[in-house]
Amino acid sequence: MKKLFFICALLCYALTFAQNSNQKIGSVTGQVKDAITQEPIPYATITLENTNKEIITGGITDDSGTFTVRDIPTGNHVLKIQFIGYTEIKKSVTIDSENKTINLGVILIEESAEQLDEVEVIAERSTIEQKIDRKVINVGKDLVSAGATAGEIMNNIPSVSVDQQTNDISLRGNTNVRVLVDGKPTNIDPSQLLQQIPSASIKQIELITNPSAKYNPEGMSGIINIVLHKNSKMGFNGSLNQGVTFGITPKYNGSLDLNYRVGKVNVYGNYGFNTGRNANEGYINSFESGFENRQDFDFNNDNTSHLVKAGIDYYLNEKNTLSFYTTQNIFRGIGTGITKVDFEDDVNNEDTQQIFNNENDSHSQTYNLDYRLDFAKEGHNIELEINYNTINAPEDARFDFIFNNSPSSNRIDDVSNDRYNLLINLDYVNPLSETAKLEFGVESRTQNTDNSLVTTLNNGNSSFSYDRQISSFYGTYSKQWGKWSAQMGARLENYDVKASFFGYDAVAGNFTTENFTDQIFTIYPSTFITYTPNEKNSFNLSYSRRVDRPGIGQVNPIREWSTPQIDSRGNPELNPQFTNSLEFNYTRNIKIGSITTGVFYRRINDEITRTVSEHPIDDDRLILSYGNFDDNNAYGFELSGNLKFTPWWSANVSTDLYAKTVKGTIDLEYVEVDVTTFNARINNNFKASKNLRFQLFGFYRGRDLGLQFEREPMWKMDVGASYNILQGQGTISTRFSDIFNSMNFGFDGSRPYPQTGQFNWESQTLYIGFNYRFGGGKYRALQRKRRDANEKQGSGGII
Repeated sequence: MKKLFFICALLCYALTFAQNSNQKIGSVTGQVKDAITQEPIPYATITLENTNKEIITGGITDDSGTFTVRDIPTGNHVLKIQFIGYTEIKKSVTIDSENKTINLGVILIEESAEQLDEVEVIAERSTIEQKIDRKVINVGKDLVSAGATAGEIMNNIPSVSVDQQTNDISLRGNTNVRVLVDGKPTNIDPSQLLQQIPSASIKQIELITNPSAKYNPEGMSGIINIVLHKNSKMGFNGSLNQGVTFGITPKYNGSLDLNYRVGKVNVYGNYGFNTGRNANEGYINSFESGFENRQDFDFNNDNTSHLVKAGIDYYLNEKNTLSFYTTQNIFRGIGTGITKVDFEDDVNNEDTQQIFNNENDSHSQTYNLDYRLDFAKEGHNIELEINYNTINAPEDARFDFIFNNSPSSNRIDDVSNDRYNLLINLDYVNPLSETAKLEFGVESRTQNTDNSLVTTLNNGNSSFSYDRQISSFYGTYSKQWGKWSAQMGARLENYDVKASFFGYDAVAGNFTTENFTDQIFTIYPSTFITYTPNEKNSFNLSYSRRVDRPGIGQVNPIREWSTPQIDSRGNPELNPQFTNSLEFNYTRNIKIGSITTGVFYRRINDEITRTVSEHPIDDDRLILSYGNFDDNNAYGFELSGNLKFTPWWSANVSTDLYAKTVKGTIDLEYVEVDVTTFNARINNNFKASKNLRFQLFGFYRGRDLGLQFEREPMWKMDVGASYNILQGQGTISTRFSDIFNSMNFGFDGSRPYPQTGQFNWESQTLYIGFNYRFGGGKYRALQRKRRDANEKQGSGGII
């Protein structure tokens, strides 16, 4: 658009020289602004006509909306101001010997009453960019039509996997990953968050496998940043997403996005809703000598979630922006389950049946205030963010036990979970030159957690409080020279933890209170080097130090879940594990697309892993928990391609190979296992016509070896289609997942005794969805320039 206006200006000047015959002695200056927002309008067209309506000269406004038209001949003229979406302004101008220089001052122009048609540009297919510190997947129509939600398209992204049963997300085979939205943290669990974000709302997905010092260092495998489309249109507009997934029972997922912008104010709101029943079932055959048995599991979860987000952006002026939003998430889950244990030897062992019922109500609230000041220099800014959120998630659970078909006992648990988090973050960015940039920031995070368990189990009552304070400072410097670019930085962080647990001590035979404290000061350096010899080749080398701090579920000693033979709980004495990560990537652009290869190596200190130990009260039960073990190594290889074979057929292809050593304790015995895992996926997109597309997706997850069992390979195939209606504003999509019903979790174990098993979920489903975009509005050049960049990342504070 800028080039178009510039060409128009040149034509104006050319016509001037061809037609002007009078003496050129005058000039006209002025500044063009929006009549409502008072914001300058750059690149507006200025033309000067004579009384015969012939163009004699002209120009365009600069970034500040200012213009100067020189060499104007004497006489009476008409000055016209034009800008797309605005009403044309005309000014009479007279140049003579007494009025050679005319200053029109500020000229206010109003938006045209006729709205321009909405313009939505989405690439036909997704592309992959390798930037200095991240891999960027620009989401095209092929990925949007691959699923209705973010969770469903994530399985099409290289290096990313989403568990079809639990919706847990993993990066490079590791679930210790942080998920950000527009560079900001969220208090909603990622497995739930991914089901709330419509795929049509996603502009980019950034894979930050080796985060820089700018980001908080938690997350061993890295960060996934979901960048959403920014609404830069005036007026009222929005989108409606509706979808139903048919499995054993139907499940509904829908959302409504609304945005209204007028003048200096932008107000927006989102409501997401999903509900449905999810069924899971499985079995375990145990061959422990004298205790041979078969365990059958059957679980159903009725979940309903409401997600509301509302906010306002207030543009005080061109340089100052104040924003506020709140997110309210209400979740209710009702779970039922039956676990049956059938022993081969019914004489010495009692067949057991556990009937489980629970209700889980969760209400999380987030309040976010953000202030940004842009200085005169492009890219020079300072930003303050304050984020406060709370989570209240009580659980009521009942366990009924039946031995040899006779009701014997029951147990009732009331669990409270309360969390309070406060984040204060200040970021400063200064582009020292066109090739150098300095960034630094400070941050404070306060996190408080209180949990309690009231149970009918003898001596089972307990309470747990966990408070931590994290203060940090970071600085990074980036520089580009020729074909090379580099970024170096470090993050200094002080980590202070206080915890208190009240519960029954089986050794002492009474209730006691245990206190835990920890204070760690650490430096997390990072370095990135990129070499781009030409447009076809790019090389990237990076190093960073990261930390995996124990999560609340890993340190909370109050039981997380329970079966007839196992209680799962955390270990408050866990220490953080630290990871030094080295990574190399190479990207090659070819005629039909791009191919990226990469290798990585990680050195992990004080690795956190699972442990199994005897129950302190019940000799027939075990405790599943966590512990720190020796140092570990992990390394891997990745290959991905974004290819367009023909005008109607394109594909995203990726493979990866990971190797690591898994350590832990099984049946009070230390075990160490070397593991190599291979994964592959391909997403084909076939364009039948302008509005009709088909997709074919294939996925393979190779054999995986754990401490207790070997997981069998998993694979599936999906087919889908999408069709645009209502002049492109609506899209109908459908997808049949797991055509051959082959996706299940099967395993064969040897520790602590031989066992085999399989778990199944509703993998084979049919999805039907509809997306509709409505409303109008004129795109504003200034807002496009400022808001569509989508580069706001903050320091990535993790709540």
